[in-house]
Amino acid sequence: MINYIVCLKWGDKYGPEYVNTLEQMCRRYCTIPFEFVCFTENPTGLNSTIKIMPLPTSYGVNGWWFKPLLFNPVLPLGDSPHGTILYIDLDVVIFRSIDKLFNFKKGEFCVIRDFNRSQNKDWNRYNSSVVRWNIGQHPQIYNDFIKNPSALVRRFHGDQDWLFAQVKRDFNYWPDEWIQSYKWEMRGRPPMVRNKDGIKDFVSIGVPKIHPETSIAVFHGDPQPKNCQDPWVKENWK
Repeated sequence: MINYIVCLKWGDKYGPEYVNTLEQMCRRYCTIPFEFVCFTENPTGLNSTIKIMPLPTSYGVNGWWFKPLLFNPVLPLGDSPHGTILYIDLDVVIFRSIDKLFNFKKGEFCVIRDFNRSQNKDWNRYNSSVVRWNIGQHPQIYNDFIKNPSALVRRFHGDQDWLFAQVKRDFNYWPDEWIQSYKWEMRGRPPMVRNKDGIKDFVSIGVPKIHPETSIAVFHGDPQPKNCQDPWVKENWK
């Protein structure tokens, strides 16, 4: 079965450097053979080693709402109709081996337990920054979504809420320690400020607290890896 690492780039929020950097980090920290795929409407500036796939734009969605479309049970990634997809958002720093993300509970749907867990140990919702599934698994995510995408976009705050509504069984949370929120868990929710260019970052430079099992730091919201002035981020986002 082919392994795919998949990302999504739409619009101009993230430049091609985010896709290229994600690919480089994945190749650095994954020894399991994989094909790196980017779904995008604009491949300008992307590394030649990246497989480019067009976004299914006919559904009238944008941003993170393209994610449910990746659960198409006949997603045309290659010659084989089978494969494992490890989806990773662009706003992450990978700094240790991610082989375990392919080996953990093989064949099962895996997703992050939302980072509000940092304040509520019993929190039970999804964060979709890193998700793994087999092509054809939980097809209702796609099949039910395409019936009326515009209505669902209005009804649900984001794609991860849609996933949570659709997948109530046959799923696993990644171990919390493996994938952590950079600002909430690794930096402990420090205050933030906008600089003279209007970009939000932490008030002061800091050093993250890193669990020995953590492999991925997720930068949900602000700051983004490109804008964060912490030396640790600058050393690892490359």
